Amino acid sequence: MHPIVIIGSGMAGYAVAREFRKLNPDHELVMICADDAINYAKPTLSNALAGNKAPEQIPLGDAEKMSAQLNMQIRQHTWVKAIDPEQHQLHLEKDGQESLQPYSKLVLAVGANPVRLAIAGDASDEIHVVNNLNDYKAFRQNLANRENKRVVILGAGLIGCEFANDLQHTEHQVTVIDLAPRPLGRLLPAHVAEVFQQHLEETGIHFVLGTTVEKVSKMDNADYLVTLANGQSLVADVVLSAVGLQPNISVAKKADIHSSRGILTNALLETNQPDIYAVGDCAEVNGILLPYVMPIMQQARALAKTLNGEHTAVHYPAMPVAVKTPAAPLTVLAAPAEVNVTWETEELEDGMIAKAIDVEGVLRGFVLLGATAAKQRLTLSKLVPDLIPATL
Repeated sequence: MHPIVIIGSGMAGYAVAREFRKLNPDHELVMICADDAINYAKPTLSNALAGNKAPEQIPLGDAEKMSAQLNMQIRQHTWVKAIDPEQHQLHLEKDGQESLQPYSKLVLAVGANPVRLAIAGDASDEIHVVNNLNDYKAFRQNLANRENKRVVILGAGLIGCEFANDLQHTEHQVTVIDLAPRPLGRLLPAHVAEVFQQHLEETGIHFVLGTTVEKVSKMDNADYLVTLANGQSLVADVVLSAVGLQPNISVAKKADIHSSRGILTNALLETNQPDIYAVGDCAEVNGILLPYVMPIMQQARALAKTLNGEHTAVHYPAMPVAVKTPAAPLTVLAAPAEVNVTWETEELEDGMIAKAIDVEGVLRGFVLLGATAAKQRLTLSKLVPDLIPATL
């Protein structure tokens, strides 16, 4: 019997391995990854500064520890050059040497890559992105080497706002730039986004919205000149891009695995190719792409059972996302994009509750701003229909 092979050592890959091992301690498991396979919780990267965590304190275990813990062979720094679905094998490359890896079942947990804007200037290749622990180490090292602590963040989405809050809390001067008219424009209705922005601005975070970065240039004193499309320019010590992620679908496409925004799967997390599954940030499940922790855990539990012979569909209940912005505590459950909703808002002393109601009067999503509103999370979640029901 060939091993079950997992491609990717991120949260999704390790979650599948962990859940499978709870059910089956013995079946051969192999993890293949292009990096060092260090296990860590990626969401901790955007609030590690305020938590006083050095990059070295973030890892939960190296490859050796995880291999022993999960009784799993981990092949680090190994590239998957091609998947051969017909032969059930992978073409691998490590240090210039090619090899084959057979599989009985294959799990694609290949994550997502940062979106990189086309930005001019001789410092455009020095813009940081933080999509993994090594990226984060480089970002923190650069921060530590700079005196003035002026950080420009491209992108006022969830990750951009979390990093802005974390940096401002640690006495950095933060400017956030986005083409959208408000922060978290895709997640929040306008009236909530305005209040959220005000709360962050009260901490000293500066927003420049409705424009984009055209150019990042080096200055004589090692600072950066950030030139915006609206003619404005800013001086920065560090520039961080957080404009979003794109699911990594390249290796899947080469193997004729269907993809759209992500790798397409059904509720069993099966792709169109036999014995190949997808989980995590790369997986578009029944047309739904949710790059958050709770969906990953739901996927991992269901897929572990399927890999162990008990076909189990993933269940997506209402899964609100807690945004790590302590200056403006926020919990969001986005309504499905295809559903028309109207917003009902209740003002509170320290925030607001905004409910997305569909034409039939059913609650389809909500936004909770402030500590008092956050207490309604469980009560409201129970009223929202499942995104993917508990049965096939």
